[in-house]
Amino acid sequence: MKDLNDQHAATEPVFFDLLVIGAGPTGLACAIEAQKAGLRVVVVDKGCVCNSLFHYPAHMTFFTTPELLEIGDIPFPSPNPKPSRNEALQYYRLVAAYYKLDIHQYHLVERVSGADGAFTVHTEDRFGRPGSFQARKLAVSTGYYDLPNYMRIPGEDLSKVHHYYNDPHPFFEMDVVVIGGKNSAAIAALELWRSGARVTLVHRGAEMHRHVKYWIKPDIENRIKNGEVKALFHSHVIEITPDAVLIETPHGRQTLKNDFVFALTGYHPDFSFLERMGVRFEGQDMQPVCDAVTLESNVAGIYLAGVIVAGSRTNEIFIENGRFHGRQIAQSLASKLIA
Repeated sequence: MKDLNDQHAATEPVFFDLLVIGAGPTGLACAIEAQKAGLRVVVVDKGCVCNSLFHYPAHMTFFTTPELLEIGDIPFPSPNPKPSRNEALQYYRLVAAYYKLDIHQYHLVERVSGADGAFTVHTEDRFGRPGSFQARKLAVSTGYYDLPNYMRIPGEDLSKVHHYYNDPHPFFEMDVVVIGGKNSAAIAALELWRSGARVTLVHRGAEMHRHVKYWIKPDIENRIKNGEVKALFHSHVIEITPDAVLIETPHGRQTLKNDFVFALTGYHPDFSFLERMGVRFEGQDMQPVCDAVTLESNVAGIYLAGVIVAGSRTNEIFIENGRFHGRQIAQSLASKLIA
């Protein structure tokens, strides 16, 4: 991995076979499989390695088992049946180091120019300094966790409103509203309540979502049943003020005293970034056009990997199945680039 201020690509005319945009588990898998196929590969990420995982809640555990998170044929040793966020971060760091991947962290991709066989990826580092990389092919694995689904209501831009949940400690003895009905909302509500916050959960649905993890769902439902976590179903927040939230409920509008809001309403891929590269989308779910076998998009030479392949249906592709996209892409690249 390169030093944060390394401008290697901007000062030396290195032409890579493949440039991977995104250094999450799927992006790393793409780089590893292409490198194993004998290609010269570079990875660029606007944050750190596994940036999305790093921003998950500090005490998060995965729903799946360690072996289903493995990439590059490297075992994931864990004493736990469900590994933690910290274990996963350590594992992916070690895998990246083992394969000596050429990763440029904290380099934001501003735009892509050129065409198949001769792309130029224009970047900007943390200090706004420009750089560029040249590559014959691109693989885009940018995930979706960086872009929250905003509610677009008055007060959503207040500093008390958070679209990510990390740690419950700062909210002890605070009045907290959690918006959402899926895993992230359930986990946040439970941890906040157990850490001394007064929690109200607001959800448009009639109950917690059926896909809430099986060991979490009865916990949150029992806390609601016992009145330990207040829940307002068939309801939605319509305004946030410095000291309160206004909620539309089946029984009319309610104003709740409030200190903090966690709007855990989901996230979406960066569709505009793909559009600027010429990638087309199909259907209501904004699925990008790409070959189901090779994962090459409608733009020749640009491949897609990970959750972005599913468009807005972000609950269909996870690390467990997205990690195999690297192999599909590498097989296509090998047939085109290796004589």
